[in-house]
Parts: sequence; C-alpha cells; structure tokens
Amino acid sequence: MKTETLRTVMGYIAGLLFGLGLALAGMTDPARVLGFLDVAGAWDPTLMFVLGGAVVTTFIGYRLVFRRLRPLLGDAFQLPTRQDLDARLIGGSALFGIGWGLSGYCPGPAIASVGGLTAPLFAMLVAMVAGWFLARAIPARE
Repeated sequence: MKTETLRTVMGYIAGLLFGLGLALAGMTDPARVLGFLDVAGAWDPTLMFVLGGAVVTTFIGYRLVFRRLRPLLGDAFQLPTRQDLDARLIGGSALFGIGWGLSGYCPGPAIASVGGLTAPLFAMLVAMVAGWFLARAIPARE
C-alpha cells in the first residue's frame, strides 16, 4: 500500500476512533455539555471526566511519540511554531466557547451527530462553516 493511501486510511481510523469515543462517552448529546455548564442546577460532571481522560491520554501519547525521530508515515513532525496571542486567536476562541455553550456542541461531537440531524445541530453546523469562511477572509498577521 502506498504511503499516501496508508496515511489516508490511518487518518480515517483515527477519526472513527475519535467519533466512537465521543459517542460512547455520551458527548454527542448536547444536554451533557449544557448539564456540565449548569453549576447552579443539575450539574453533570461527565464532560470533566472525558476531558481529563483526553488530557492524560495526550500527555502520555506525546511522550511516547516524540521518542521517535520522525512519524511513522511522514518525513517530520509538524508542530506549530507561533507562540503569540493575537485578536484572531482570542476572538475565535471566544466565539468557539460561546457557540459551544449555547448549542452544547463542539465541532467533533457535532460532526459525529450528523446522523441524527436536528434543527439546532444544523444551525450550529451552518454557523461553524460560516466561521471557517470568515476566518479565511480575515487576514492573518505574519
């Protein structure tokens, strides 16, 4: 199998595992996220455990992966080099948080939930795609 094809297959498998994990954890249900944000009412700590598990897995995974000189299916690791904060990053983060808090969906669970498309999910997906186009339209500082 060619390296490019294998890379595509591995990306598909990673996305499938991610979506399956979100579904098994109940994160495709926006009521879970909104329940986590409802600290004064019927608080649901499920999201905290899911995010905690993701942080632990990432912490261990990065330490194992970076022992290698290069990735299995690539020539070099591609890591971000920018370390400054700008208005685009802060504004985008704020919009992401507001959208997540209002809808109960972040992009991963939203895409994993497309099979059971509802009007609120559709509105969130339209807003997310519009945000992508808006982000491309605003010039980035070099």
